[in-house]
Amino acid sequence: MGSSSDFRATSAFREGVSRVNGAPLMLLGMFLATCLVALPLAVVLEGMIAGHLGGSLAAESAAAGTNFDWWQEFGAQASGLAATFVPSIIGFGAVLDNLDSLADNLPMATTIAVAVSIWLLLWSFLSGGVLDRYARNRPTRAAGFFAAAGTNFWRFLRLGVLALGAYWLLFAFVHGWLLDDLYGRVTRNMTAERTAFAVRAACYVVFGVLLVAVNLIFDYARVRIVVEDRRSSIGALLSAGRFVRRNRGAAYLYVLNTLAFLMLVLMYALVAPGAPGAGLWMWIALGIGQAYIVARHYLKLLFYASELVFFQGALAHAAYTAAPNVEWPESPAAEAILNADALVR
Repeated sequence: MGSSSDFRATSAFREGVSRVNGAPLMLLGMFLATCLVALPLAVVLEGMIAGHLGGSLAAESAAAGTNFDWWQEFGAQASGLAATFVPSIIGFGAVLDNLDSLADNLPMATTIAVAVSIWLLLWSFLSGGVLDRYARNRPTRAAGFFAAAGTNFWRFLRLGVLALGAYWLLFAFVHGWLLDDLYGRVTRNMTAERTAFAVRAACYVVFGVLLVAVNLIFDYARVRIVVEDRRSSIGALLSAGRFVRRNRGAAYLYVLNTLAFLMLVLMYALVAPGAPGAGLWMWIALGIGQAYIVARHYLKLLFYASELVFFQGALAHAAYTAAPNVEWPESPAAEAILNADALVR
């Protein structure tokens, strides 16, 4: 039974790739939404940098390449959004900085937290249409996309409040208990740094497993809300927990998607530029960075699409969502039943 579930997970991963590739506008829309949130911050930061440089010699040096002496001077007096303009944002350093902040539960700058909140609200709206498009595996057009997005937004918003509570409990209590209290008690009398490091690594692994479990359950709650037209976020969350518990392939599929992400990170680590100079190299560095962001969005969509396919396959909804004659507001599950009935006739 386990091998069958793993096979379904592998098939779902391949079908997820097909569905994401078959709807390129979803990827384009996600990238443009990210730009919409990020560009205002970039414009404000550009004004701060220009104001600090003025017409000084440092401005000429910065225009010709990267002036680290000026950068250190700017960082020493920076606050708010300007304080996020640090050398660690260059190339692969940004990936490591983000992972470090997540692993050690470091506080986020207020301006960045606001931008992230806006992005999460925007994604809560768009993801309803995206998942509906992938569930039906056919074009839903603008009217169907935004109708599904609007209907699922309030359901996802309620689910998001539950997710916020779950992640707050993890980072506010579980993280501190594992990485501070438990780690401190276990390593109090240790003299070997290697052993202490192994204990801390084990604490990170335990926290990571808990984080993945919560993320997995909330992912399938979103899937069930869209596919089954569920109105209760709590009901969707409970049923998602049961689904994940009964289908080990869900965890296997998550591992496949995570491996794809790790491969992307490894590739980016190999090609990520250092401090860019001027001219052509600057544009190449910018292009590589933007390509990485697009690839990250692609994998995020692949996570959702493959999980959705796996769920549809497990509950016999698969292959019944592509008929063009049923339009929203029929849910993908209702469309599956109608299309199946048409096949029987």
